[in-house]
Amino acid sequence: MKFDTVIFDLDGTLVDSLGDLVQSVNIVLRSRDYPLRTVEEVKRFIGDGYRLLMKRSLPAGTEDEEIDRCTRLFEENYFKDMIGNTKPYDGIIEILKELKKREIKIGVVSNKKDDATKEICRYFFAPYIDIAVGDNPKRNKKPAPDNVYEVMSKLKSSKDKTIYVGDSDIDVKTAKNAGLYCVAVSWGYRPKEVLIKENPDLIIDKPSEILSLLL
Repeated sequence: MKFDTVIFDLDGTLVDSLGDLVQSVNIVLRSRDYPLRTVEEVKRFIGDGYRLLMKRSLPAGTEDEEIDRCTRLFEENYFKDMIGNTKPYDGIIEILKELKKREIKIGVVSNKKDDATKEICRYFFAPYIDIAVGDNPKRNKKPAPDNVYEVMSKLKSSKDKTIYVGDSDIDVKTAKNAGLYCVAVSWGYRPKEVLIKENPDLIIDKPSEILSLLL
């Protein structure tokens, strides 16, 4: 089966945003007199949206009201400086250029807030990405397929012609929930063993390997 649409996850798939996420998490923790988190800890906490990122970063047993407060502070800090240490992974710009050259439709679905998702995609990938969708209160976030279906609807894409590409167990679950062919990438935030357990259709080690699946 050949495909004409690729939907990417953002963090850990297209861009390495870990530095900016760690910075914003620790700004909040420091301001509230909590212990700071390491890069490896924050890497494990990423993937389920801002609130769960902050809940996991805060001490166990933190009250919901405080989690909500810290999540708001995180959003404020992160949106002020979310590209200072963020960059596309090696080979990503090249593969997006090649996909565009082949007239492949390209979407992005992230559990990052919608405005931040769109801003990062505009900043790094404006010539290549047709539509980017992030966390929106009107729709369930991943692993629910809602935002994937939103992108497919806008792109007029069918399930049998669409690939979903991501770096986490959440992404594999999302692809399966949406009924899409799933490509997991090994260069992101989850160890390969975690991806193998989720049984994606394919695991790739470099972006150019996507091309073998396309028209």
